[in-house]
Amino acid sequence: MSAAAGQRPRVSIVVPVYNSASIVAALSDEVHAALAGAPWSFELILVNDGSRDGSWHQVVAAAQRHPSTVLGVSLMRNYGQHNALLAGIQHARGEIIVTMDDDLQHPPAEIDKLLGALDQGCDVVYGVPDQERHGVWRNLASQITKLALRAVMRIEIADQTSAFRAFRRQVVQAHLQFNGPFVDIDALLAWGTSRFGTVQVRHVERRDGVSNYTFAGLVSHALKMITAFSTLPLRVATVTGFVFMIFSVGVLVWVLGRYFVEGESVPGFPFLASIIGLFSGAQLFAMGIMGEYLAKIHLRSMGRPASVVRERTRDFADP
Repeated sequence: MSAAAGQRPRVSIVVPVYNSASIVAALSDEVHAALAGAPWSFELILVNDGSRDGSWHQVVAAAQRHPSTVLGVSLMRNYGQHNALLAGIQHARGEIIVTMDDDLQHPPAEIDKLLGALDQGCDVVYGVPDQERHGVWRNLASQITKLALRAVMRIEIADQTSAFRAFRRQVVQAHLQFNGPFVDIDALLAWGTSRFGTVQVRHVERRDGVSNYTFAGLVSHALKMITAFSTLPLRVATVTGFVFMIFSVGVLVWVLGRYFVEGESVPGFPFLASIIGLFSGAQLFAMGIMGEYLAKIHLRSMGRPASVVRERTRDFADP
């Protein structure tokens, strides 16, 4: 990593915490143990995303054990992983920002691999698990999310993204004041650069508890992401309308041709009802897509924030 002459580069590690009271202490201790001898300084930012257990108390305890390196940020309610990440990134002071989940499935010792890959000329590096250790439904939902990311990011490695990532601060500097109820960090990164890379990292079993992500939650995130950061659904609606218009012209030609050739019209109510149902479904589909975009425009125009901070363990401007 490059840094100004005579200065040690600083790395900010941002971790959203949600109902992980049993893991926070181990997370903090392992990060410090893994990075204790690193040739760069670091800070650990733990963002409590409206946890309902004792996670915030554990975050405060970690900040008390390591007052110079740990900053705890507690949000007013649960806003979602990416919103919490953005809140943490807004508090980060490092030249390099690393994000990771709070379940320790990505060992902190692997952070060095991400930072080494950044030195190879990348602006964003994703840690690709050597072996996914999730259930079948979770893996399927993850693939759906990555397909949506490919449509949004338009980069070759979109299907290799993960929550374990490192990027230069400049990539998101212009988006730190992003305002809106739905946030996707990967989309913001894609807005800032096209220099992405990947590196293989270890992926271990979750220490405790169960994942807070469900199949329905991941699919919902994918749908929100693709309508919030891409115009692809609108194009799909346009193409669908065009295809059905061509189909309707073909049906009209067939009906008129049969009338003039055979002297009779197409009999039967079922045929007419089927055609009406087909076109009504296409229209409702297109209207639904446009409604999704109008809803997001409405929420954005209301100025609804991505998150609101309740308290911090200290002033984040302190050294």
